[in-house]
Amino acid sequence: MSLVKAILKLIVPAGWRRFIRVHWKRVWPPIGLVRFGNLRRLTPIASRFGERGQPIDRYYVERFLRLQSGQEDYVLGDIRGHTLEIGDDFYSRLFGHWGTAHSHIDKLDVLSADAAAPEATIVGDLVAADHIPSDTFDCIICTQTLLLIYDVRAAIATLHRILKPGGVLLVTVPGISPVCRPDINLWGDHWRFTSLSTRRLFEERFDPADVTVEAQGNVLAAVAFLHRLGSEELKAEELELNDPDYELVITVRAQKRRG
Repeated sequence: MSLVKAILKLIVPAGWRRFIRVHWKRVWPPIGLVRFGNLRRLTPIASRFGERGQPIDRYYVERFLRLQSGQEDYVLGDIRGHTLEIGDDFYSRLFGHWGTAHSHIDKLDVLSADAAAPEATIVGDLVAADHIPSDTFDCIICTQTLLLIYDVRAAIATLHRILKPGGVLLVTVPGISPVCRPDINLWGDHWRFTSLSTRRLFEERFDPADVTVEAQGNVLAAVAFLHRLGSEELKAEELELNDPDYELVITVRAQKRRG
């Protein structure tokens, strides 16, 4: 130990020595002096998904679908023609305006693995869906679902097969997320994705030129989501900022090549 360090250890309190070391390293806030506030806890702030408003991952899911839905009387979007939604018909109604005079959806089907699901018109799962004819749908909406399917490659193969040539697949998957309950006990919760792994998976079935993959999120949005805070609790500019190191939600638009 150098003489200077020995003298400092004798005359300077430990907390101040820590501050001096940090100051020399030029980090801020100083190590040990970060204010965690309500986040210094070992359990999340909210115990249930959606308890405090719109879940933050759904903010990004819905922004993506809104962008793909087009603009009324101006740009025809992807959610049109014979549409299939996985799980329920929520987003087909919200962004495809199904059931209204403004809808460009001609026919809507809902695929569910649960035969008791009230909206289901097709019962089955994406891994074993031989009963669904090939080249059927103009648009497929599949949000936050592929994480629940272990054989994700088989599921993507099915999605590609049942799309019409020229049809569009709209997919979202989680990058950063707590375990999904009760899904992990019902179906399983197998995967978290990155934009790179997502792109490679979809380019195995779709032409790379027809696949667009983007990631949304930042460190604040990720921390807030892990605590199950609502999107209403963050400012718009806090949600809109994208940091490529914090991929909270990954979005995919993939079009099946004609011919």
